[in-house]
Amino acid sequence: MKKFMLVGAVSAGKTSLMQAIYGQDLSYQKTQAIDFKNNIIDTPGEYLEQRFRYRSLGITAADTDLVVLVQSCTDLRCVFAPGFSSMFAKPIIGVVTKIDLAKSPTDIARAKKNLELAGCKTIFTVSSKDKTGIPEFQAFIEMKPHS
Repeated sequence: MKKFMLVGAVSAGKTSLMQAIYGQDLSYQKTQAIDFKNNIIDTPGEYLEQRFRYRSLGITAADTDLVVLVQSCTDLRCVFAPGFSSMFAKPIIGVVTKIDLAKSPTDIARAKKNLELAGCKTIFTVSSKDKTGIPEFQAFIEMKPHS
């Protein structure tokens, strides 16, 4: 499995995505510090929302194969600056989370557009709750789904 880092705003669904990938029950846990779980690095949303922490994101990404930008379709904000991905010397992909909570297809389209503006060329849409899109994401990161 590729080693990757999850980056997104507070409550974007990064920890829930990690739990879904590993086949764990979803339980909300506020990530307080950078969390290393096997090949996944889960970062606190504050690291994205407070620009002075960008350096920590860059340093943490140095030992990864991939950086995954996470945007909730329920978050109306564009949390990633245009070209945000250029700060990483790694491949970047995007994941739109919480698609089960989308009020309309426009919510998902807006989140995808935000990730495209950040520099993501490959974007997955997932629901950690009902597992929609999780098998496709697992296949991309070369991980066999858990039963």
